[in-house]
Amino acid sequence: MAVTLTVELPHPRSEVWAALTQPGQMREWYFENIPDFRPEVGFTTRFPMQSAERTFTAHWEVTCVVPGEEITYVWTYAEYPGAGPVTFRLADADGGTRVTVFNEGLETFPDDVPEFTEESCRGGWEYFLQQRLPAYLGG
Repeated sequence: MAVTLTVELPHPRSEVWAALTQPGQMREWYFENIPDFRPEVGFTTRFPMQSAERTFTAHWEVTCVVPGEEITYVWTYAEYPGAGPVTFRLADADGGTRVTVFNEGLETFPDDVPEFTEESCRGGWEYFLQQRLPAYLGG
């Protein structure tokens, strides 16, 4: 099962790519406690995320990078089985950049954890890509 969401932003691709891959910028709109991030295959990072009474210790491993165009990193969690590759694809759009996120692997996570439902996942990406990222970039 995959969740896909596309947004168009009135910013050049280089600006959007930087927001998606530079740790200082990622902390501003994505997860404020990301310790580090590099758009390099094999790079890993780990940090806790809190949701209600549950902690999710996220572990990301970058598996694909096409600079300025595409990045994939696999999300796993210390507390739960499963693996969810997340891919961001960037393309030129009229006066800006089209960003498409593909979040795969939801079916590999436990069914009884509400944060792993398709609805929760889609809501999270809508929040980040339709609200937080445009607000951060100023549009």
